[in-house]
Amino acid sequence: MTTTSLIYNMENTFKFIIQTRKAFIRLVESLTLEQLNEIPAGFNNNIIWNFGHIVVVAPALCYLRTGISTDTDRVKYLKSYVKGSKPTYSVTQEEVDDLKRLALESIAQIEKDYYAGVFKEIVPFATDTYKETMTSIEEVIQLSAGHDNLHYGYAIAQNRIIKINN
Repeated sequence: MTTTSLIYNMENTFKFIIQTRKAFIRLVESLTLEQLNEIPAGFNNNIIWNFGHIVVVAPALCYLRTGISTDTDRVKYLKSYVKGSKPTYSVTQEEVDDLKRLALESIAQIEKDYYAGVFKEIVPFATDTYKETMTSIEEVIQLSAGHDNLHYGYAIAQNRIIKINN
């Protein structure tokens, strides 16, 4: 792949991540706190957990799993939304607003750091879910785009159940 096509591909990947996150934010904004915190039948999490999960996973993958940083404090809410966690408290409006802000700001920071060369060399790692080894930041960011869409899809399904039951 040429440098020009790689740059074009990554610009589009970042654009698609932002589009998905904006759509997810619109979904979150259309619901009450009660609806965001409701765990629909058949699920072990809720809409706000799925949203918070994508907010923390992208920077966790890009900075922590790649070895760029070991400071887990750089990913706010990591313990609440990391893989394997589930909702243990009702999320407040303040946290919802903070997650919405972080959803866009964290991707903007990853994009800025990407173009600044922060991720030139990463420690390869196998993903927990797919067991695929990520050897470049481009792979990690593209994985994040797919991951965001997966959880947005879960949230849409949860929203349908909530709307039917209310």
